[in-house]
Amino acid sequence: MSSPLRPQNTVKAGCNPAFVGEGDRLVPPMKSPFSLKSAQQEALSAWLFLAPALVLLGIFVLYPIGYLAFLSFTQGIFTRAGLHWVGLRNYWRLFSSPDFWQVVGNTLYFTAATVIPSLVVPLGLAVLLNRSMALRGILRTAYFIPSITSLVAVGLGFRWLFQNDGPVNALLASFGLHPIPWLASTTWAMPVLILLSFWKQIGFNLVVFLAGLQTIPKNRYEAAELDGANGWQRFWYITLPGLRPTLVFATVTTAIFTLRSFEQPYVMTGGGPLNSTNLLVYYIYTEAFGQFDFGYAAAAATFLLAVTLVLVYLQLRFTHLAD
Repeated sequence: MSSPLRPQNTVKAGCNPAFVGEGDRLVPPMKSPFSLKSAQQEALSAWLFLAPALVLLGIFVLYPIGYLAFLSFTQGIFTRAGLHWVGLRNYWRLFSSPDFWQVVGNTLYFTAATVIPSLVVPLGLAVLLNRSMALRGILRTAYFIPSITSLVAVGLGFRWLFQNDGPVNALLASFGLHPIPWLASTTWAMPVLILLSFWKQIGFNLVVFLAGLQTIPKNRYEAAELDGANGWQRFWYITLPGLRPTLVFATVTTAIFTLRSFEQPYVMTGGGPLNSTNLLVYYIYTEAFGQFDFGYAAAAATFLLAVTLVLVYLQLRFTHLAD
């Protein structure tokens, strides 16, 4: 009989260290259920399940991006036989073109003027709709309808509203005001496009903010109310910090939505008047399929891709910091 003070799991001297002592008996150690062979089989199974998605990703995402980069260094017709290598000539033309920088300025103005109200207004509406109120479900649905409406159909509707003899000018005339050539004016055409994009984006951001508000614990508001905090203080010190990751996500997605805007100028203004509503994606379209200058258009598209990747990187970085 072994002594009660004797350790129960020891390796006996002169014995094979592959065997572990258990009392007076030597038994082989328990094998790990996660052997190298099973880990390799699991990795192989994972790659087999991922293979269809990776193939589709390569065909429809990675290959087009790589071919776009290749085209930006070429010039000629849209076939491999008609292309010839020109190096950085397309980028030199792009960055030295006054029309391109005007389009970039239009796009930045359009993006900034769309993103700011598309965050402020839905955030205020989300805070109101998050409270218990009558017709809350109906209002949520009504605000979300624009985001699922066809942008082409909405653009046609806005073009009808803001045409010279349209309802908006008729309303101005009823107040004794002169009609405004909304879509033919270099001053007013861009605000009409911004209004359309804001109206289209408001529903999506509203739903995003409502989802973010549901993640903030209600006991924080209750504790702040007991401490005497008013509504503005609760919003500033509880709601906004709690919505920080949501705000980053909504800001970047709205910016990307506006950067890739094409239907608004295509349907409503055609980039005019005097190039004042020409946005970057529409500029790429006209250069590629209007002028058939595919290499130059690919360089502009690569520039847009780089800007978008920077925005995605900033979203990931600030989301990580917000967490």
